Amino acid sequence: MLLELSIRNFAIIKAVTVSFRKGLNILTGETGAGKSIIIDALGLLLGERASADFVRYGEKRAEVEGLFELSPGHPAIAICESFGIYVEPDNMLVVRRDISAQGKSVIRLNGQLITLAMLRELGAWLVTVHGQHDTHDLMQADKHINWLDAFGEDVLHHAKKEYSTLYAAYRKIRQDIERMAKNERELVQRIDLLSYQLNEIESASLQPGEDEKLAAQRKKWINIEKVSTGVQAAYRALSGDQRGMDWLSHAMSELERLQQYDESLVPIAETIQTAFYQIEDAVSQLRSFGNRLDFDPRELAELEHRLDLLQSLKRKYGKSVDDILEYAATIQDELETMQNYEERLQHMQSRMQEIAADLALEAVEVSLLRQECAAKLAVLIEQQLKELFMDRARFAIEVRQQEDEQGIEIDGIKRYLDASGIDQVEFMIAPNPGEPLRPLAKIASGGELSRIMLAIKTILADKEQVGTLIFDEVDTGVSGRAAQAIAEKLARVGQNRQVLCITHLPQVAALADAHYLIRKEMNDNATETIVQYLPEAERVVELARMLGGAEITEKAEEHAREMLLMGNQRKAANLH
Repeated sequence: MLLELSIRNFAIIKAVTVSFRKGLNILTGETGAGKSIIIDALGLLLGERASADFVRYGEKRAEVEGLFELSPGHPAIAICESFGIYVEPDNMLVVRRDISAQGKSVIRLNGQLITLAMLRELGAWLVTVHGQHDTHDLMQADKHINWLDAFGEDVLHHAKKEYSTLYAAYRKIRQDIERMAKNERELVQRIDLLSYQLNEIESASLQPGEDEKLAAQRKKWINIEKVSTGVQAAYRALSGDQRGMDWLSHAMSELERLQQYDESLVPIAETIQTAFYQIEDAVSQLRSFGNRLDFDPRELAELEHRLDLLQSLKRKYGKSVDDILEYAATIQDELETMQNYEERLQHMQSRMQEIAADLALEAVEVSLLRQECAAKLAVLIEQQLKELFMDRARFAIEVRQQEDEQGIEIDGIKRYLDASGIDQVEFMIAPNPGEPLRPLAKIASGGELSRIMLAIKTILADKEQVGTLIFDEVDTGVSGRAAQAIAEKLARVGQNRQVLCITHLPQVAALADAHYLIRKEMNDNATETIVQYLPEAERVVELARMLGGAEITEKAEEHAREMLLMGNQRKAANLH
């Protein structure tokens, strides 16, 4: 539950710290005092988006901090551990949100930084807020399925999970088929283009690494004259009278003659002899190489033409011949895939029919379970409405299917389907005896909607593990006995949950376990919202104001004291 809420420089709040208690915590105050600001601040601790508008005028940043106490084994503890954040054995959790004047937000959980997504995941397990928008949702039939599925979560979970998996596969393959049909003309054009490209590449009869080999050969052909002249010069320098070989032969003869006088010349003689034979072999190779050099201009022209062709292909398909060959293999695979278009389309259509058949079975399973949950929820809501002075009202939940030519076939009829299944859910009510059941959105008054919403929230609260429930003006449009019934209902919910309720009804305030007054103070320079815990004597004054308006009379105070006394008696008797 929420133990403490601290707010600084938020909207018109300068500094407020509120310690909440177990049971029913009531917040009252005149219109415009800032009650909704408290809810907005708390919303930031649950993952609502921050805005620079939240920062009090003239301040650099706003701060909102909440201290929560978790019950042992609460799901929020496991969520914190998944974030790598340790929760102390006292199960206390501190959530802090700082918003700069530029709108930037910093979030800390037990002193460690976390993301907005992490806060939203955690916040859903800390507090549930029921505001006036929920009543608005009751007026929209397409939202009713969400209420029903929340009630039947335990029963529906497995079937809905199976359905969701099949629905995602069905939707994807259907979109793929529609895309293929829509792009058939583009597909034909693509086939023509790729066929032309593949033919152009295959016609060139490319060989891996061919461009590098041809470039080396071209370099040799262009410089053949220089090579021929140089080879001949080298040959002449070594072969012939008074040339390199002749002088080496002379040196070798001299050393062979001198060896008989000095044996140390033997290694030198052998080295020169080895060099002589090696150079003799090199001279032979130079002669053969020179004889083979035969320049043919036609071969060079053909080589240049081939290189031009390769360069043209490179500009279109890759930086090298190897890249071009790889691209050709890729488009060949793509062509084979596209040229099997009809076969693929038939296969996909067949696969879609298989998925649709399985999806239909799961959709029917979800629908049947949903209808069972609808019957149970309708009975529970009727029971709750009896306690809220709508004891003669009849309530039903209609679960129906809609025909759709584009849907899936179930029992020979094509049904509309979406991510939630094949059902359209609508709440029906007959507020008075003798009236037929009609759509809730068409006939329910504001007060009836408030009581129906509270009935649903009371039922769902028993299924949730969230420790704190917030009701923001849930009693709108209600007075008299109905107001008393709502007050007792809220107090009963507060027996098992911490409840924070913003209200204008003195009947609700009289049953509070803790009462807080929200008021606005103004001076020449600034406006400030104050939150004040009210002890018993001051509760009398506030209740008298709520009963009598601006002027607080003795009778109003006497009535207020009587209401508080009766409220305490009802709480002591556990509202039985």
